[in-house]
Amino acid sequence: MSGIVQYVVVRSDLISALKWPTGAIIAQACHACTAVMHNFYQDSNTQEYLADLDRMHKVVLEAKDEDSLRKLSDILTENKIDHKLWIEQPENIPTCIAAKPDKKENIQKYFKGFKLFK
Repeated sequence: MSGIVQYVVVRSDLISALKWPTGAIIAQACHACTAVMHNFYQDSNTQEYLADLDRMHKVVLEAKDEDSLRKLSDILTENKIDHKLWIEQPENIPTCIAAKPDKKENIQKYFKGFKLFK
């Protein structure tokens, strides 16, 4: 597989401040990844990413809160980086961003300010 990667950014305050269980946090990332794959299924980078399922590369990062997640979504939108901001319903809480798989050199810079999710 070429240098195609998918970035996923999850709010860490869902655990620390809002006391969400770990399984619920993982579900948010799964929802966002599924949605972005569905929305951009026909994209050539998505197709290349899915062509070798045993070698998919994801980077899971953390955003400190809703504001930083929304700011990232705005920056991605402004720069025409396809992504899905997952908003959990019925609570209407933004929880996660999954970027469409893309070449690392095209999208890595937008995620530099985020640390690996712990």
